[in-house]
Amino acid sequence: MIAPRVLAGRDRYERVMDGWTDNTHADAFTHTVRLVEPDRAVELRLVALPSPEYLVREARARAEAGDVDPAAVAAVPRLAGVRMVGGFTRAMADAFGGGAGAALLVDAGVEAARLARQVAKLPRARAERAAGGDPWECWQLDTTGWIDLPDSCFTYSEAGKALFGTRTIATPMQPDLYSPRAGQSRVFVRRKVARIERVDGRLRLAHSMHDNVHGFDLTLELDAATGRIERAESVTARLPYAGICSEPQRKLQALVGETVDGGLRKRLSGHVGGAGGCAQLFDLTADLLKLLA
Repeated sequence: MIAPRVLAGRDRYERVMDGWTDNTHADAFTHTVRLVEPDRAVELRLVALPSPEYLVREARARAEAGDVDPAAVAAVPRLAGVRMVGGFTRAMADAFGGGAGAALLVDAGVEAARLARQVAKLPRARAERAAGGDPWECWQLDTTGWIDLPDSCFTYSEAGKALFGTRTIATPMQPDLYSPRAGQSRVFVRRKVARIERVDGRLRLAHSMHDNVHGFDLTLELDAATGRIERAESVTARLPYAGICSEPQRKLQALVGETVDGGLRKRLSGHVGGAGGCAQLFDLTADLLKLLA
């Protein structure tokens, strides 16, 4: 029997993430994340260098509601000097401890690191190449602006690259994402809503993400008694490169028939992640499955 901790004493749980990036410094961005769940809410703000450094220069947080360990909040400034790359989650967990709300602060930090992968500081003249909406020009700007993109998903693989010129491809990318104007606020804005609820012996999970270049709405449904996933669907209203990013979206169907267990996250990478998959689809699904713990 799957008995998620977040459903203890309730039949429905929802978490809302609002995140945005401001161009506050000549060489750095400020990434702000607000995470709200039924029992508590936190806000985390990181000033960080863009790719390739991803170095946190300043960090602060505050508890907005509910029981949040003051020691965890007080530890957030210690992130200064830490890079938002492999090991960042562990560094936050070690710094924040295991008190109430500490895990929520860690999740906020993860979301801030994800925001950092959406904005760059290229020369403005170069960024203006995105103004015409040419997907090939934008793709080249992407792989210049963000060091960790190659083979992070199908779109940035050799197979994805080969599709340019063979089909209709559309992109919502704009110059400000590559080179924001001085002092520009909310250069990139994202909202995510994760939900789990009990429905007639089943667990229904939903995760949406909408921002400047993405529009995802995922739904999973599983048998609460057996943990077997019986439904897996995704609707994509917006993609960075419609016509290429569209290719790996059908991979979510591979989850139907899977059983929720300790090895599912590792298998998930083979299903929807890697160079043949979609990094956003992987993150959204992985985060949703965490609600089943």
